Amino acid sequence: MPHSYNKIWIHAIWATKLRTSLIDFSIEKQVQDYIQDELIDLGCPVRIINSMPDHVHALFLLNPQKSISEVIKQAKGSSSHSINGVDLMLEKFAWQTGYAAYSVSESQVEKVYHYIKNQKQHHLKQSFQEEFDEYIKLYGLSE
Repeated sequence: MPHSYNKIWIHAIWATKLRTSLIDFSIEKQVQDYIQDELIDLGCPVRIINSMPDHVHALFLLNPQKSISEVIKQAKGSSSHSINGVDLMLEKFAWQTGYAAYSVSESQVEKVYHYIKNQKQHHLKQSFQEEFDEYIKLYGLSE
């Protein structure tokens, strides 16, 4: 084949340090914008980003020249640097070290999009820890 073709959708989830509720309603749009801007700069088109006070979900296309760990490390580092640089909050903002990232089939992109879009309603019924444990079990992983 003379050309390379890639279309790898990633659903990434990461939490604030110690899962502290740092992302309140007044700053969530700015936090999401910082993450989106960095993902775009990395050549990863974003379908949706949504946040809760203690974690973020992002659905984006992976740049085939980058690794998932590189992209997420950069998005987290750049966004926390931006948040702290403009003093969005009194305390220092930081992300937890780890993350979860799952590939999403093209046929499931809209389903994942709506799941991320409706995070606030979803978390009225299920905590972040319950959600995380469900993902770990669903994907056969261990923490």
